[in-house]
Amino acid sequence: MSSLPRRIAFLFLALFIAGLMILFVKQWAHNALAARAQSTGAIATAPVIPPVMVLVAKGDIAAGSFLTADNLRWQEWPRDSLNESYVQQDKAKLEDFVGTVVRSRLTGGEPVTPARVVHPGDRGFMAAVLTPGMRGVTVNVTPSTGMAGFVSPGDRVDLILTMVVHGDSSKGGSDRHMSETVLTNLRVLAMDQRISDDKKDVTVPKTATLEVTPKQAEIIAVTADLGLLTLSLRSIAADGDISAAIVPTWDSEATHLSDGSGANGAERKISIVRGTETTEIAMPPSSARGAK
Repeated sequence: MSSLPRRIAFLFLALFIAGLMILFVKQWAHNALAARAQSTGAIATAPVIPPVMVLVAKGDIAAGSFLTADNLRWQEWPRDSLNESYVQQDKAKLEDFVGTVVRSRLTGGEPVTPARVVHPGDRGFMAAVLTPGMRGVTVNVTPSTGMAGFVSPGDRVDLILTMVVHGDSSKGGSDRHMSETVLTNLRVLAMDQRISDDKKDVTVPKTATLEVTPKQAEIIAVTADLGLLTLSLRSIAADGDISAAIVPTWDSEATHLSDGSGANGAERKISIVRGTETTEIAMPPSSARGAK
């Protein structure tokens, strides 16, 4: 009988410990659920930071190219990787960069920055427009020699020289007129000081700036003193290089009132200077030209 009170005491102790364990587990579960609910509520109520719209290139753009609305677009950009130099939609307009020139190549999707472009009127703008290794040369034009204002920057033109060939008066020779396409497929950089075709009205320019090689620049410098230079507009479609088939055109081919014969019907020759090269061409008499 002495062991019965002891067993009853152990039973109450076990029940007491079990009750404590149940209370501990309930409190732990309650605290865990409360913490999870608090964290979930914080995430749900956290403000969503919208991405920034950044100006980027639609595709690859070579250095020296004019930017247009067709090769620019706005793109979402995460704020955590935003650079201060990027052009943001809420701070600038796409139109502010139309007509600028790319200093260095842009790849598709690459952000546009003010340091990567040159605006018209900025120092070094024309140098940025030029293709590496090329030169810019300006020639005088008139309404007739400059296509009456219908040649725009970016067009391709041929350059025609018209000059007077003086005959030997002591041998009865007379002055003749001739024309020749001296350079072909030249890129127009500017008409007067206008380097983009954003103006809708037609203006008649007085000068044209062309992109040429160093050798072509020397040819233009010589031909500008020889006679009148005329721009001949080329098709926007590629039509190849026709310079090898070009020959001078004499006044007698335009009108039969001009005679290319020298004294006593002798054949007359002229020398054409192109830079450092001199070419001698025989001018046939009118009877031979008429027989063509």
